[in-house]
Amino acid sequence: MKRTAQISDVLAPLAQKANQAYLSNAVQVADILEWILAQVGVAEVWQTSFSISEEFLRRLFFICKGKRVSRINLVLDHKATNKTLKLWAFITQVIERTYLADNHSKILLVKSERGDTVSVVTSQNLTRGNRAESAFISTDPEIFAALFAQVNDLITNHSVPLNDLFKQRIAAD
Repeated sequence: MKRTAQISDVLAPLAQKANQAYLSNAVQVADILEWILAQVGVAEVWQTSFSISEEFLRRLFFICKGKRVSRINLVLDHKATNKTLKLWAFITQVIERTYLADNHSKILLVKSERGDTVSVVTSQNLTRGNRAESAFISTDPEIFAALFAQVNDLITNHSVPLNDLFKQRIAAD
């Protein structure tokens, strides 16, 4: 987030507003994740994105090190495989379950240990940028359930675990 911006300038607390949206260059996906976790507590996270950057992984590393997530499930796009494989060692240190699929979605799902659910559909990849990005954030359990079922189907039926792909790449070299 820009140093001069506060997340409260862009978003209301989850308890005050079940559905909200923004268009801003002051908010990053990692900011949103930290903001959600501060409100719901320790949670499991599902994220989908076209690609991921080292800077975003560093943010996730510190979120995990702070024991604010119980597990992260990540789906990235096959077309970003070369970039993803370069970050493989770092990804496996931070994220237990990473999958590759034909994916261009940018979804963040958070389910707290006490059962709170938050859904975020955003335009931003898991990268750092200073562009205007948009997102819709909801605490509606029906929206979470629908998106979760679709992300779970993508993982279960249409993806390859990154570890399997990495092993194939090593065998080919």
